[in-house]
Amino acid sequence: MLFAFMTVPAWSQDSEIEDTEFEAQGQKFNTLLYYMDQLYVEDTDMESLVETAIVNMLEAMDPHSVYIPAEDLQEADEPLNGNFEGVGIQFNIFRDTIMVVSPISGGPSEKLGIMSGDRIVTVDGEVVAGTGVTNKDVQRLLKGPKGTRVTVGIKRGNDPELLEFEIIRDKIPIFSVDASFMAAPGIGYIKVNRFARSTMSEMYGAFAQLQREGMKDLVLDLQGNGGGMLRTAIQMADEFLSGDKLIVYTEGRQFSREDTYARIPGRFEKGRLVILIDQGSASASEIVSGAVQDWDRGLIVGRRSFGKGLVQRPVNLPDGSAVRLTVQKYYTPSGRCIQKSYEDGVDAYRKEKFERYESGELLSLDSLELPDSLKFETRLQSRMVYGGGGILPDVFVPLDTTDNSVYFSKILRKGLDSRFALTYVDSLRSSLETSYPDQDTFIAEFELDEGLLEQFQAFVAAEGVEFDATDWATSEEAIALRLKAMIGRNLVDPSTFYRIISGLNESLQRAVEVLQDGTFERSNLAHDTF
Repeated sequence: MLFAFMTVPAWSQDSEIEDTEFEAQGQKFNTLLYYMDQLYVEDTDMESLVETAIVNMLEAMDPHSVYIPAEDLQEADEPLNGNFEGVGIQFNIFRDTIMVVSPISGGPSEKLGIMSGDRIVTVDGEVVAGTGVTNKDVQRLLKGPKGTRVTVGIKRGNDPELLEFEIIRDKIPIFSVDASFMAAPGIGYIKVNRFARSTMSEMYGAFAQLQREGMKDLVLDLQGNGGGMLRTAIQMADEFLSGDKLIVYTEGRQFSREDTYARIPGRFEKGRLVILIDQGSASASEIVSGAVQDWDRGLIVGRRSFGKGLVQRPVNLPDGSAVRLTVQKYYTPSGRCIQKSYEDGVDAYRKEKFERYESGELLSLDSLELPDSLKFETRLQSRMVYGGGGILPDVFVPLDTTDNSVYFSKILRKGLDSRFALTYVDSLRSSLETSYPDQDTFIAEFELDEGLLEQFQAFVAAEGVEFDATDWATSEEAIALRLKAMIGRNLVDPSTFYRIISGLNESLQRAVEVLQDGTFERSNLAHDTF
């Protein structure tokens, strides 16, 4: 067995050789630091040099091992543990540039359409890329009191021009469950934006409410969910799997295989289950999706997930800083490691998600090469599934671009729909609250008439976006639906946005069809044995 070599005693000859090599390289690094400090032509900032070396060493190993200075440890966990006021992004400093790891759901950046992988190049006209920007600088530039504004210039993918976003800072929500409602008779819907400490308690509340409303089947939306806590992912999967079924296993060079099983009676082990994923679904989202798919428990609908199968462990350093070091890979119950390749370097790894559109994968799965080496079989029904680069859905849903236009894109980038909705609601709040006292009434009765749409067009023009009749004809339905959703968010409740915007959620619409047209029953699952 391979594992036998990992249990060799510390005093063995091989271990002595490794220790000698480790000490030699450590001495080499320390010697270089000494000479740089003593002999370099100018004064040296040793702390900065060492931090730069650490960052570059980690980057050379894998894309997810990261260094966190002591003063930034608390901020690094804020999206999972607390709330704050700012623009609402998770970020890393990558090659001297602020990179958006993910926009925080419900925050101002997410509302504007800022995306994972975006690079912030300017802040209020000041160039911040290539200037030695630090985490402290990012906090200073982007955090701030609710209601204040900041303009950022963003480099996205291979687009040669900067995209400009005007962000109004706000209180960043800490909730994990964005929305829960009945998507159709008997079909409940829950959208989860991250895997945090509070996620399962929020989901339990959603389960209870939906079951009171007659939920028999569930659509779990993990689109854009970049992950979070491994333990929360395991708890969520346990809610869907019965008995002592394997949920996930991990192993690494210094860690023997560790299996994690379902262990409690779940709240949704019997009903039909559909999970929505896309290219932004990563890590913990892939653990849940992979476990459900591998046990033939439910159907995965959407587009191929991100492909992050590496597990990080916090390692504290003597000065109070820390490293989140990749120590293991995780595997789905069928044995799939869904981590995508990072052999071509971090830059190529980050760009891969954007390249899926250029390759045509987001429009058709025919463009995706699936070698036999990546084929696996599910545990109960021996259905074919794939590893080596994300979770491949059982039902593919192409990206819908029919409503896209340049005019609509400019509105979204400047957040004009959100700003107009806020202005409109504030000017008429009392009368609107009287007319639409709750979410159901607003959704059923509020209409955007021609006069209100013309007001919006005038507002957009006053903000520097010239009206385009052709683009308006292309995007009018989507603009109107999004505008209604924004007004509902400001007037009634944040979850109102997701109930209304579900009309543009093509994967959700397909999931409802799957549950209603017989596709689920024809999919050779084993859900009725749970």
